[in-house]
Amino acid sequence: MSVTKGDFINNLGRVYGIYTGGFIGFTILLAILEQLGVPNQIIGYLFVFLTIGVYALIGYLSRTAQISEYYVAGRRVPAFYNGMATGADWMSAASFISMGGGLYIQGYDGLAFVLGWTGGYVLVGILLAPYLRKFGQFTVPDFLGVRYNGNFPRFLGVVVLFCASFTYVVSQIFGVGIIASRFLGIPFEVAVFVGLIGILVCSMLGGMRAVTWTQVAQYIILIIAYLIPVIWLSTKKYGIPIPELTYGQALQQISELEQKLGVAKSHFAAFRDATGNFTWTHFLNYFALIFCLMVGTASLPHILMRYFTTPSVRDARKSVGWSIFFIFLLYFTAPAYAAFAKLEVYSNVIGQPIASLPAWVQNWQQVAGMVTIKDANGDGILQLAELTLNQDIIVLATPEIAGLPYVISGLVAAGGLAAALSTADGLLLAIANALSHDVYYKMVDPKANATRRLVVARVLLVVVALIAAYTASTRPSGIIQMVAWAFSLAAAGLFAPLVMGIWWKRTNAAGACAGMIVGFGVTLFYLVMTRYFPADFEAMFGTKLWWGVNNISAGLFGIPLAFIVIYAVSLMTAPPSREMQEFVDSIRRPGGAVVGATSE
Repeated sequence: MSVTKGDFINNLGRVYGIYTGGFIGFTILLAILEQLGVPNQIIGYLFVFLTIGVYALIGYLSRTAQISEYYVAGRRVPAFYNGMATGADWMSAASFISMGGGLYIQGYDGLAFVLGWTGGYVLVGILLAPYLRKFGQFTVPDFLGVRYNGNFPRFLGVVVLFCASFTYVVSQIFGVGIIASRFLGIPFEVAVFVGLIGILVCSMLGGMRAVTWTQVAQYIILIIAYLIPVIWLSTKKYGIPIPELTYGQALQQISELEQKLGVAKSHFAAFRDATGNFTWTHFLNYFALIFCLMVGTASLPHILMRYFTTPSVRDARKSVGWSIFFIFLLYFTAPAYAAFAKLEVYSNVIGQPIASLPAWVQNWQQVAGMVTIKDANGDGILQLAELTLNQDIIVLATPEIAGLPYVISGLVAAGGLAAALSTADGLLLAIANALSHDVYYKMVDPKANATRRLVVARVLLVVVALIAAYTASTRPSGIIQMVAWAFSLAAAGLFAPLVMGIWWKRTNAAGACAGMIVGFGVTLFYLVMTRYFPADFEAMFGTKLWWGVNNISAGLFGIPLAFIVIYAVSLMTAPPSREMQEFVDSIRRPGGAVVGATSE
C-alpha cells in the first residue's frame, strides 16, 4: 500500500477525519473503562502503546525504497497538511511539555519562548522558505554545497546541523523518557530506549514520506490533548470554555494568594530581580533569548526541510502561513495552561499536611526526581518554599493536580508523546539524511546506487538514535534549556550563510565558510565553557558571563559575527561566477517554478 497514491492525496480530509473521530472515540471508550474500574496503569498503557502503534502502522504503510520520497516525501504534500506536519515537527516536547512549565515558573519572563519561537516563522516566510524550495535541493547542506560550489561549505553545514539537531533530539528523547517512565511505571533510564522504538519504526522505514503523514496524525492528537484539560478547567472555574478569555481572572487570584503566602516577588513581574527592582541584565537576557530563538527558528534544518516537500514555491509560502496558524492554537493557550496549573497548586496543595498530599506527588517523585519536598521547618505542613516542581512536568501533571479523571492525564501523556516523537522523527531524519546524502553520497561515494544509499541512511539513523537515547538517559539538563542551546547553535552557524546566500549574490564560498566557522565556533565555545567549565572561563575573561548573557542565548555573540565575517571576507575575495550570481537573482523573482536542478 502506498500512502502517496492519487486516491490518498485526493481524500486526505476524509482519511484524517476518520482518524480524528476514531481517536476521540478511543478516548471516550477509555473514559468509560475508567468509570467501570479499570486500573489507571492499564489506561496509561493503552494510551501510550496504541498511539505509538498507530504511528508505527503509518510508518509501515508509508515505507519506500525511492530516494526522492525518502528525502522529500515525493514533493506532493498539500500546503494545508504540510503546515500541520510542520506544526507537529516544530511543537516539540519543549513546546508541549516544558513551555507551560516555563511560564509557570518564570511568569512573564517565560513569554520570551513564545515570542521567539512564533516570531521566527516571520523570518522563515519572508527570508527563506520559498527561495529554498525554488533552489531545488534536498537538504540545507545541499543548498550550501550548490550555492557555494564545493564540499567544504557542505561539510561545515553538516557539522552545524549535526550539533544542533543532536542537542535537540536528546531533549525530545528526554521528554519521551519522562512520559514513558511515569505512565508505564518503568525506570527513566529504560524508558528513553522504549520510547525510541516508536521513533525509529516510522522514520527508518518511510523517511520523509512516512514522517510527514505521521506528523499530521500526531498534530491532531497533540492539539486535542493540549486543549481539552485547560478548556475543562476554564469551564469548571469560570463557566466559559475559552481559557484565553478567563486566565486573566486566574492571574488575579494568583496575585491575591501570593500576597497571603508572602511571596516577595511575583512571578508575573517582568525584568525584575528578587527584590522587585528593574535590572538591565534581566532585560538584556529576555530580548537576547527572543532574538536567538527567532533566528534559530529560521535556521533549523529539520524545519527548513519541510518546505522541500511541497508541490510548488507558492505552496511553500502557503505552508508557512498554515504552520503559524497550527502553532498559534497551542502557543496562544500555553499562558492559560500555566496560570490554571499555578492556581491549582496554590489553592489545593500549598498549606496541606505533607503526610496526606495527593498521590500525584509521590508518583512524580519517582520519575527522575521531578518533585522535591522538604519539610524545612518541621511542622508537617507544606509551605510554598518547600515544594519544587520541575518545569518539565507541569503540563503533564496538571490534570492530576486539578483532580480531573485519569483518562485526561493519559490523553495529555499521549499528546506529549506525539509532540516529542514528531520532532524526534524530523530531527533524526535530518541528521541521517545529511550524513548519508551530503557526506556519504556527495563526498565519499558519488556512484552509490539507491539501495546502498537507503541502507546507509537507515543504519546511521539507528546509530545516532541510540547515542542520543544514551545521552538523554544521563539527564544532561532540562528540555527547554537543551532546545534553546540547539537554537543558538543552528542560528550562529546557518542563518547568515543561508540568508546572505539568497539575498546578496556577492556572497562567496570563502566568506560563507569563514562566517560559519567564526559564528558557530564562538557560540559553541561560550556555551560549552560557561556550562561545563565555568571556573576556567572566569579565569580567562575575569567574568562568569559576557555582559551577564546566559548560555541559552549564546547565539547573541555568534550570529552578528557570522554576518560581519561573511560580508568582509566576501568583499576581500573573488566574487562568485556570473552564472551563480544570475542564478541567485532568478530565485528571488516572484512566482515561477523551481529553477535549480534537483540534486540526486
